[in-house]
Amino acid sequence: MSVPSSSASSAVPMPCGTWPSPVTVDLVAGKALALSEVRVDGNAVYWLERRPAEKGRTVLCRWQEGTPAHDVLPDMYDIGTRVHEYGGAPYAVQQGKIAFSEKRSGALWVVLTPQSPPVCLSNTEGVRYADLRFVAQGTLLLAVREDHRVAGEPKAALVAFTVQNGQAPGPEVVLHTGPDFLAAPTVSPDGHFLAWVEWQHPNMPWDATRLCGATIARDKNGAVTSLQDRHVLAGATQPESLIEPRFAPDGSLHVLSDRNGAWTVWRIAPESLAQSDVTLTPCPMPEGEIGQPAWVFGQSSYQLLPQGGAVVLAVQDGSARCHVVAATEQAKPFNAAPDQCPIALLDGRFAWLEAPADALPAIVVGTPDGGPQNILRRAAALTLHSGDISRPETIRFPVEEGGPAVGHAFFYPPANSQACVPQGERPPMLVLVHGGPTARAQPGFSFKVQWWTSRGFAVLDVNYGGSTGFGRIWRERLKGQWGVVDVADCVAACAHMVATGRVDPARIGIRGSSAGGMTVLVALATSSLFAAGVSLYGVTDLRALAAETHKFEARYLDGLIGPWPEAEAVYLARSPLTVASKIRAPVLLLQGEDDKVVPPSQAHAMANALKAAGTPCTLHEFAGEGHGFRQESTLRKALCEEVAFYGRVFGFTPPNV
Repeated sequence: MSVPSSSASSAVPMPCGTWPSPVTVDLVAGKALALSEVRVDGNAVYWLERRPAEKGRTVLCRWQEGTPAHDVLPDMYDIGTRVHEYGGAPYAVQQGKIAFSEKRSGALWVVLTPQSPPVCLSNTEGVRYADLRFVAQGTLLLAVREDHRVAGEPKAALVAFTVQNGQAPGPEVVLHTGPDFLAAPTVSPDGHFLAWVEWQHPNMPWDATRLCGATIARDKNGAVTSLQDRHVLAGATQPESLIEPRFAPDGSLHVLSDRNGAWTVWRIAPESLAQSDVTLTPCPMPEGEIGQPAWVFGQSSYQLLPQGGAVVLAVQDGSARCHVVAATEQAKPFNAAPDQCPIALLDGRFAWLEAPADALPAIVVGTPDGGPQNILRRAAALTLHSGDISRPETIRFPVEEGGPAVGHAFFYPPANSQACVPQGERPPMLVLVHGGPTARAQPGFSFKVQWWTSRGFAVLDVNYGGSTGFGRIWRERLKGQWGVVDVADCVAACAHMVATGRVDPARIGIRGSSAGGMTVLVALATSSLFAAGVSLYGVTDLRALAAETHKFEARYLDGLIGPWPEAEAVYLARSPLTVASKIRAPVLLLQGEDDKVVPPSQAHAMANALKAAGTPCTLHEFAGEGHGFRQESTLRKALCEEVAFYGRVFGFTPPNV
């Protein structure tokens, strides 16, 4: 939350980087929770929270009117899944039942009643489950299974478990296998029809998928046995990204498709479900892109309402705006800033993760008109003066000399109620490069921004070509051009801000993680604008990435670079390792030792190449960390080391953080 700041006159001029910040390392590393995956069961609200103080353990929490928020499961469980390595939807709730995946073991569990202990459904080494969904009043559990027991790539399958109160769950039933990837199983209200999404290498789910369906076969006792009459509903005749299928109460199937240039909601009539290549009818929706790249399972860009209509998140000018689309009325604003689409409770209220630009994220319950009314959990118990919070400014810039200002970024000026930039000084700036690269910079409150702005840095968060939320054409600017367009756009955004005179051109750093780390390193090699660079578990060798990475991204580079190994020369030319000798600015590399997406060998090779070129370079590895840092000790060390790094480069002495 925020409170009004003290008057501007109370702020004392101090050298940038030395400002005492309320955003402390204790807060960010140890106290701040990562909140996600809101679900609703009747009037009960569930969510996940990752706790750095518990070594990054993820906990399932529950709230209901009259009952304080509390942990649902014993502390021996770490809720999560490594399907596709990025996971998503590791739990489901319905009719009082809970199913969940335990991240460390991969085991699948179910809680049949609130008073009963978890029952193990599957605990086979090498088998993982994600995208968990209860249907049919909680009597059927659907999941995407990823089987690593087989030779070569792991195999995907849609599986089902019959779950009856007071009875042992039935055996696992494999409903469908064969495609490289499967996701989003959903069942019609009458329980007779299953729809899902599938896709094949080399496509990613934002490139081309198929929406498929089949009739559900059951035995005499009603247990699901198989699928019959499988067929492709859409996506067979033209490349389009079909994601997030959902059934409406009237039996119609809705899905997001970008066939007209941007993701939005389309409808399939109930009587068409038995057909192939059906007609999709566009639903009247607010302007903007309704959809997000399926890096994880279980995302929600829209929710169908029991009484008809929908709640949607539409991205316009880089920001997601929530709307209520009534069945017979024009869309109305939903007074909130949700991270994912709000979900309706039985009593007509909604639950969601509120993620405004000027306050910490929180799990809330509220209404479309009234906004958040009950705060169930905050990311941290922190009160910031409004003057301590930097608000994003939308920046448009030309991506080519003399061209229109079509590039997009969020600019955050330094903000601190107790300190200000001395007269005659311009603040240093950090350019943030988001990962993916198929993802986007978002304006919601983030410690990755406020940590720096509260210390006297400006921050520029760039939506370079390839970012989502701006339609398929902008996304496909990166097709075959990763390492070129993203770098050029970040340089152009940075040059634009320098031209405004708002930042110090001699003190500009660039930082990014994963795919963003690669952009950072190439930008350092190709532009003199940057005085320092930080790569967190960043890609350094595209050839090694193509050969070593996990299944989900095994052919990702085909679209971003070119087919492998036919385009090996391009992979070599675009790799940061190839241009390491051109980097002169100091570099900090931060890497998890257990990273399966970008293995530590990539960081080792880059560090050696930079040192061989005489470029100052520091590599810090963290035990027990994968692709992304979760433990309190890691977060603490990484933040402190990065602040100290900029202090050395930019010439300031950081205060205790």
